Amino acid sequence: MIYFDNAATSWPKPDGVYREVEKVLRNCGNPGRGGHKMALVSGRVIFEARQEICSIFNIKDPMRVVFTSNTTEALNIALKGLLKEGDHVITSSMEHNSMIRPLMALKEKGIEVTIVKANEEGKIDPEDIRKAITTKTKMIAITHASNVTGTIMPIEEIGNIAREMNLIFLVDAAQTAGILPIDVEKQNIDLLAFPGHKGLYGPQGTGGLYVREGIDVLPLEEGGTGSKSESMYQPDLMPDKLESGTPNTPGIAGLKEGVKFVKNIGVNAIYQHERKLTKMLIEGLEQIKEVKIYGPHEIEERVGVVSITLKDRDVGEISYILDRDFDIATRAGLHCAPLAHSTIGTLKTGTLRFGIGYFNTEEEVEKAIKAIEIISQKAF
Repeated sequence: MIYFDNAATSWPKPDGVYREVEKVLRNCGNPGRGGHKMALVSGRVIFEARQEICSIFNIKDPMRVVFTSNTTEALNIALKGLLKEGDHVITSSMEHNSMIRPLMALKEKGIEVTIVKANEEGKIDPEDIRKAITTKTKMIAITHASNVTGTIMPIEEIGNIAREMNLIFLVDAAQTAGILPIDVEKQNIDLLAFPGHKGLYGPQGTGGLYVREGIDVLPLEEGGTGSKSESMYQPDLMPDKLESGTPNTPGIAGLKEGVKFVKNIGVNAIYQHERKLTKMLIEGLEQIKEVKIYGPHEIEERVGVVSITLKDRDVGEISYILDRDFDIATRAGLHCAPLAHSTIGTLKTGTLRFGIGYFNTEEEVEKAIKAIEIISQKAF
């Protein structure tokens, strides 16, 4: 299988990830729920994973890293744990439903939501964010890169605006964690929602939320934490306040190894490799007259996400043919981002998306280009 669905989840994983997951499944207990060796080893694994996350995002305190099951859960915790009736939040038209749907649910509860529209390439103008700020604005919530067009958003500029105006800045790093440099201090990020299973190469069912010190997020759920067990109320200490129940220790262990892999290769080296393949894919597809490519023209302005349409062909059919006849995995449709598709004019048709990852090769890109060329010339 030639796998170009890395924007959904990365595959394959580094060998160390597979080994660590199996090791923990076979040898570890429930962290924080006992004093025996197996429980203590699990607790150590999870703390080491927090430390690895801190090192890659320049987070000072490991206790400010909350593990979640995915980016969606992290965004829900951040949004619903901070915004209340009467507050105003600013977001963009390039957001995933993991951001938009919680915001629409909050809108029903009296939170005002402003959606700043991107241009046809998916770019956001920071000054449009500034113009949307009111006296009631509490938060700016923006994706770091679009999962439809690959457009990289100017989060450092937006973060500077948030800091200047004393607003909370939430960043969705679903498409950038482990791929683009992220520095929560330099970029003034107060809340960072990230997946474990994409650019950090951990297993599915892993993700996290960084919460800057001084920001009080209310828990989305309450329950057992292994701490302050004498109290019937949720503890205030972090990360326990936002982490209830038995954690996904095998998954977090795999995530730890995934982060180590990324650090060993280097975030910049990973990005340069993916950018080279993305450039190669775009330049090849541009030679096929039936193909329309969406997103920024400048390769430096996008991650390895390439969305296309093929004249009047159904994108779902194209994805099916790529899988059936060429053994190539892609993603067709709206990619859980209808506002983004509305912005670029593909809401009715959707797009065919290639998600490039570190393990993809030039040979695979060449085969994908050739496959699209063949499909464009034939009626299947």
